[in-house]
Amino acid sequence: MRESRLVSRLQERDEAAFREMVRTYGQRVYNLVFRMLGNREEAEDLAQEVFVTVFKSIDGFRGDSKLSTWIYRIAVNHCKNRHKYLARRMVHARAPLDAADRDAAGRDGGPTMALQAQISQPDKLLEGLQLEEALQREIAALDEEQRLLIVLRDVQGLSYQEIASITALPEGTVKSRLHRARMTLKDRLQKFM
Repeated sequence: MRESRLVSRLQERDEAAFREMVRTYGQRVYNLVFRMLGNREEAEDLAQEVFVTVFKSIDGFRGDSKLSTWIYRIAVNHCKNRHKYLARRMVHARAPLDAADRDAAGRDGGPTMALQAQISQPDKLLEGLQLEEALQREIAALDEEQRLLIVLRDVQGLSYQEIASITALPEGTVKSRLHRARMTLKDRLQKFM
């Protein structure tokens, strides 16, 4: 299995394996961190910290979950710690997402929150862009747990089982809290519909 070989190489402190891990998971980790923090510079710094932590802690990886799930768990914990750090310093890390940020957040080829489609009419394109910006803004305004669940499921496309493993919540709890988060988001977006 390719993943177990990568883990073995990482445990042997193989730098080529580290580069491979970053190539494989880097964009997805950045997307997660960016969606949680809402700030490109913070996300870049934190994504790097996540991979340093993974490399330093790889001996503790037991293989109970997929490597990607374990990496996401580390990323989520780093995000929570960064939120606490920023809150203590009264720093508002979340800024409105600009076009470059939206492009960077959707480059991994997986599910994205982009609502744009091929629209030939400029007024429809503008409406789509405005709705996308509103969606991004409202996701960023959700509380941390709701935002995390929305990002993991609807942006990153993870399974309920993977999310349960990352968040240490029972799968049923993940489903019910995700449902509530989606309803909150839907209510907040009503004014744009």
